[in-house]
Amino acid sequence: MSNWTVLNQKILPIGLDIGHSCIKMIQLAHVNGSMKVLSLGRVPVTLSASMDEHETRRCIVSAIRQLLSHGQFKGRRVVSVLSGDKLRITSLRLTEAEAQQADKALRREAAQRFDLNPETDTIDYLLAGNIHEGDEVKSEFIVFGADAEAVQSHISLLEEAHLELVGIDAAPCALFRCFERGMRREEDKQRTVIFMDVGQRYTTVVFGRNGEICLAKQMPFGTGRFDEEIASKLEVSVAEAESLRLRAQRNVPMDAAMQQLITDAIVSAAEQLARELSLCMRYYTVTFRGKRVERAIVAGGGAHENILLGVLRRHLSIEVEPAEPLRGLELATGKQSEEPDRSLADLALAVGLSLKGQNTHASTEEPAEVAPEPVLEGEQA
Repeated sequence: MSNWTVLNQKILPIGLDIGHSCIKMIQLAHVNGSMKVLSLGRVPVTLSASMDEHETRRCIVSAIRQLLSHGQFKGRRVVSVLSGDKLRITSLRLTEAEAQQADKALRREAAQRFDLNPETDTIDYLLAGNIHEGDEVKSEFIVFGADAEAVQSHISLLEEAHLELVGIDAAPCALFRCFERGMRREEDKQRTVIFMDVGQRYTTVVFGRNGEICLAKQMPFGTGRFDEEIASKLEVSVAEAESLRLRAQRNVPMDAAMQQLITDAIVSAAEQLARELSLCMRYYTVTFRGKRVERAIVAGGGAHENILLGVLRRHLSIEVEPAEPLRGLELATGKQSEEPDRSLADLALAVGLSLKGQNTHASTEEPAEVAPEPVLEGEQA
């Protein structure tokens, strides 16, 4: 790795995405004016609902240590993200008078909606834009909330893995940051794009336009729903259903009747997600009048499912494409990642998390001492 040791180098923190089926880590760096991937890795995990907290933490810590020992990560500074079941998201509108005291008004309303304590729990927000409601102009905000216990538990988990936390981000912000860097052309800025990460249990959805987040939502839907549908149709365990789905995904030959049952099950589940996304699109077009959604980019494990992509195209009637979060980044081989590689689509959140570290102090080889960023900071890029 001596070729990375150059004078004009800024190493970013490690982006850590703790999923329910896989732990992903990536670290980026600015080297001589280019963005490069220093190291990346993933370790499959099985975090079932039946596991107690101690067993879950042990599994996660073990996976993180494995990634650190086998990768070429520099330092232990990390930016992470809360899981979908720990983060609450909502949209709130304030009148012009209320917007003058937005912080107080949003914290009060969010605390009531999320059943949080505004004094001790974490509540952050970002401005989505101004909207017309009748004859009145209001400000639309996206609000994020997490209780103090969930945040502290996440921090202690990373400390147990011997990581130095410099920031906890909200998944929609990390997802948007990953792809916003590739939409610098003026024609791209004027297009509304849906960025979505379909994980194992949760789907994160972000509507982005002109370098800003306009709408964010997390849905309790993921690739695990496909496996549940398959298990129900075939009367097998969820684990067996997942194995069959992955075989079909890789085009492994199987009985035609079983192949059709698997396809029907995935279509049935995918249509549930498509309906939810249609509602989001309707809300967006009504809220931000005259703004039209033009395409969707799918990240996460769901990007591997051609059946899902096909269902989304039919229901949403827009361009739908799998994510390429490493496109344009220089890899350790010295080559740029320019060819489509859907196998890397699940790294989108981790890339966005590492990029968040651009706003922290960085070093060349050894990390400097850095004060932690505000938790769930409502930044967009």
